[in-house]
Amino acid sequence: MGNDKKIILFDGVCNLCNSSIQFIIKHDSKDLFRYTPLQSETGKRLISERKIDTSKIDSIILIEPGVAYYTKSNAALRIGSNLEGYHNISGLLNLIPSKLRNIVYDFVAKNRYRWYGKKEECMVPTPELKAKFLD
Repeated sequence: MGNDKKIILFDGVCNLCNSSIQFIIKHDSKDLFRYTPLQSETGKRLISERKIDTSKIDSIILIEPGVAYYTKSNAALRIGSNLEGYHNISGLLNLIPSKLRNIVYDFVAKNRYRWYGKKEECMVPTPELKAKFLD
């Protein structure tokens, strides 16, 4: 994989997170993203290399290789800004200070298992999607 792909790390057992990844894949018309669960060996390595404290960040991380990494609502909005038809709404939501956005983000993240459920193990991509996943 070249450094031209942005990497989304997500909670592989979270139903909301898995649905979100499916949504992103569907709207990623430029094939900009690659995906890996936080729980995977690749995910753990990427987190460790960046010294990210997963006790504070446990739902989504966007890595733009050679640039930076983004977490919480900043990651979600950066992802959205790259999706067909969603860059305008991401731009508008970016006008809200990240501290306020993250209050809402953290509330949803805290309750995601109760509201959406969770799997016993990480999602296994279909054969046609396998190339989009690391690990």
